[in-house]
Amino acid sequence: MSALMIGAGLIAVATITPGPNNLLVMRIAARSGFMSALPAMAGVVTGGLAMWALVMAGASAAFQALPHLYNVITIGGGAYLCWMGVRLIVETFAASGRSQPAETSVRPNIAVALFGFQFLNPKGWVLVLTVTAAVGNGADPLQTSLMLAVLFTVIPVLCLTLWCAMGILMMRYLDTLTARNWIDRLMGALLFASALLLVLVPVDMSHR
Repeated sequence: MSALMIGAGLIAVATITPGPNNLLVMRIAARSGFMSALPAMAGVVTGGLAMWALVMAGASAAFQALPHLYNVITIGGGAYLCWMGVRLIVETFAASGRSQPAETSVRPNIAVALFGFQFLNPKGWVLVLTVTAAVGNGADPLQTSLMLAVLFTVIPVLCLTLWCAMGILMMRYLDTLTARNWIDRLMGALLFASALLLVLVPVDMSHR
């Protein structure tokens, strides 16, 4: 039970603190409401579960056998975040030419994009590998696996819901095109910062 508590704490800290997943989900909730953010939340959670399933299937051995795999993931994740940040900022300047705020549409592929991004997030891999190693030594492998699946589902959902709530609270300040544009520019800049942190602050995976 103590190992499960430690694992739950690690997941909670990692998923509640600011990061690309939270920022993007909050932005969607702020622009279009909670229901529109559900596909993005589903992409994040199912992506995390898929990562965990791969680790349970032996993906940790791949990181040991292929030392450069972490670098590839880091570069891919950083490039994706930079692209998202540029896209957000550029779209705000295109929107500035309109006299009225346009209805915000949530692209149908956002869930797929966030699902795929989970595999390009090296810190996400570290979290899954660490929690699985810490909790995966239970006496009953099936029960331990079920508990891990619950932890990697329930905790991220609760944390993302809190970020959605913060986004919805911002909606009262987003009733003008100018306000929405500045929020998106801030989000784009934060995604850029996330990309820099991802690349410049490496995570040691050698002991995972």
